Amino acid sequence: MDSAHERPVRWGILATGGIATAFTEDLRRTPGAVVAAVASRDAGTARAFAARHAIPRAHGSWRDLADDPDVDVVYVATPHGYHHQAVEMLLDAGRPVLCEKPLTVNSAQARGLITLARERGTFLMEAMWMLLNPALRKAADLLADGAIGEVRSLHAELGWRAEVDRWHRLRDVAAGGGALLDVGVYPVALAQFLLGSPDRVHARAQLTPEGVDEHTSILLGHPGGATASLTCSFAATLSQAAVVYGTRGRIDIPVNLFNPPGIVLHREVGEPVHFPAPAVIGHGYGLEAAEVMRCLLAGQSESPLVPLDGTLAVLRTLDAVRQLIGLRYPHDDHD
Repeated sequence: MDSAHERPVRWGILATGGIATAFTEDLRRTPGAVVAAVASRDAGTARAFAARHAIPRAHGSWRDLADDPDVDVVYVATPHGYHHQAVEMLLDAGRPVLCEKPLTVNSAQARGLITLARERGTFLMEAMWMLLNPALRKAADLLADGAIGEVRSLHAELGWRAEVDRWHRLRDVAAGGGALLDVGVYPVALAQFLLGSPDRVHARAQLTPEGVDEHTSILLGHPGGATASLTCSFAATLSQAAVVYGTRGRIDIPVNLFNPPGIVLHREVGEPVHFPAPAVIGHGYGLEAAEVMRCLLAGQSESPLVPLDGTLAVLRTLDAVRQLIGLRYPHDDHD
């Protein structure tokens, strides 16, 4: 990679759905980023996306994007079930990758991709924008400093009522559907970011006729005695909030726990203290794009803020939850 002063970082977009659109729009607002190409398995879809977003090149196959010499890094925005195939192909071609969460549908797939990336020395990061939110990083600092004493519990819930038919990706087992991987990954990642990996996992869920979870409740036990009570759903609209309780206070994440505008510290004595995050620019994906570019320009193959070992640890927890609730994907049989 050349330095930021010599030329910008050129992005390729793999897939053309809603999240790809939002990310592409935010790249336009991210200093040093240029959207150079887009790919879809349908050439017409790729050309239409390129025309809407003024992207110079449209590829009718993922392979063509992987082989494009004028692309520095690729953002993968396919449904979960296709992440492994796309990322593996890109890493094989030596392309740095930012992949939407979850990185894969299970930990075996993720472990293989992480091993491949490390062997090749090629950059890989999960697009877990939550871990880059300044307010949540402040919450982690406050907990580490003992601001609320010893942590006893964390409660977090995320979900919306989604009235979708059986063909939608949320209900599609082959696409990695279900509430757990779509939104549950956020409260699980939050719990592990703030409390560490659990040593006990309990879960219950309601499954759809297609066999994916539409509402799941999780209880995690962490070393030291703290617990995390988590809920995810596409059958009900939840609060989207989280709270961490300690022996001498609490920290509230009052809204949008995946990208909150701020947190509130409540101590036993004194007024609440608000810690706002900087205003979101666009949809809020610029922070993760900026972190990827910072790493690439610094010659780093992993982000210290969104570490691959952390990504893998979260997927291990999600695997344990899926085993408890009886949610299996076709991919599980081939890993």
